[in-house]
Amino acid sequence: MPKVVTTRRTRMKGIQRVDLAYAELASSEIARDMNRDVVLELIRKKQPISRADLSRMSGLQPSTISAIAEQLLSEKWICEGAAAVRPRGRRPTLLSLNSDMVIVVADIRPNQVNIAVVDLNGRFLCRESIPLVKAPERGLENVIATMQRFIKEYPDKSFEGIGLSLPGRVDPVTERLILAPNLPWALYDIKSAIERKIPLKVEMDNAANACMLSELWFGRMDGVRNAVLITISEGVGAAILANGQLLTGELGLAGEFGHICIDPTGPICGCGRKGCWEMFASSRAAINWYAELQPDTPRPAIMELLNLAEDGDTSALEALNRQAMYLGQGLRMITSALSPELILFTGGLTSSWDRFGPIVEAELARNMLAGTPPKVSVTGDVELARLRGAAALVLQRHSGFSRSKTTSRDTAAKRKAKLAGRV
Repeated sequence: MPKVVTTRRTRMKGIQRVDLAYAELASSEIARDMNRDVVLELIRKKQPISRADLSRMSGLQPSTISAIAEQLLSEKWICEGAAAVRPRGRRPTLLSLNSDMVIVVADIRPNQVNIAVVDLNGRFLCRESIPLVKAPERGLENVIATMQRFIKEYPDKSFEGIGLSLPGRVDPVTERLILAPNLPWALYDIKSAIERKIPLKVEMDNAANACMLSELWFGRMDGVRNAVLITISEGVGAAILANGQLLTGELGLAGEFGHICIDPTGPICGCGRKGCWEMFASSRAAINWYAELQPDTPRPAIMELLNLAEDGDTSALEALNRQAMYLGQGLRMITSALSPELILFTGGLTSSWDRFGPIVEAELARNMLAGTPPKVSVTGDVELARLRGAAALVLQRHSGFSRSKTTSRDTAAKRKAKLAGRV
């Protein structure tokens, strides 16, 4: 008699509840899109790769692979390269992502905008930072002018779209910024303002969600199904990957841990309430504490403060140590609510993670509700992470990639139609 291996999954009894109001049948179109996603993902990870190897690795029939490859070629997502060298038989043509397809991206922050052109492999063709004007109309004029200049500089490239990373939450139905405590652009129609001037489709989302998509698209989270990504900048944002799906929640507001109160007597937050987590764990909090310790010194930017700490400035060290302590303490909310296997950080403090990361991890371990703490890691350069995230946003929504990992765009469209019918 064969040995039965009992796993945690096989011990689970009963069935999961299925809400038939939101269930969607697996039509042939959905299956075709899923196969297309699998093939595109394999090409991204294994490029250059032959059609035969795609069939072998995906389990799809060679005829299915050929049909999908032809579709991706016609849409310019991939291109054919040199023929592979084989000891005998026909030499197959290898497939790769099309480096001539590019995306215009912008990371909009409270004080500046970083704008770039990125190809499908995440390589930057150009990049520029411009100051941000607080008034949305004037601020976007400068952003649009820079984007138009970049597009003219690359007439031989195929521009797929525009991706925006924003310091706030975007409603997936109205596609407008509805919560941005540190940027006075809430409810302004950013998407339409850009699309009126540039004939490309604009995709936009919260910076944390964009960074999480970047980690998924560019392959640094293979095998991870439960994770939280924390952005540390003027505020504190979070993106949630649960059971392999990127959660956005109603109105796109899932993940606003930065605006949960941890001290009702604390300072007033940009959201109007007192003592939010980001008032203690953000880069702005560390700068404020340094200003209190050194009132006669000009307020530094976060990178200047980190440099001061590296040079041994005791006030800078005290301010950043305090930020790291509160950052680690606040993670109790995340581990207790979501129990992730991985917590990723990106942003100011991560530039000196060897110094301040141990403080964060010690507080995380000390404040665990039960069990061992999740793995902690940091992304690369925060500016590049947000810009690549804005590119991944366009890739995910236009290519169909990772539909199983994200909220359905069709569901958002249906909700939008329902809202329109009520007006």
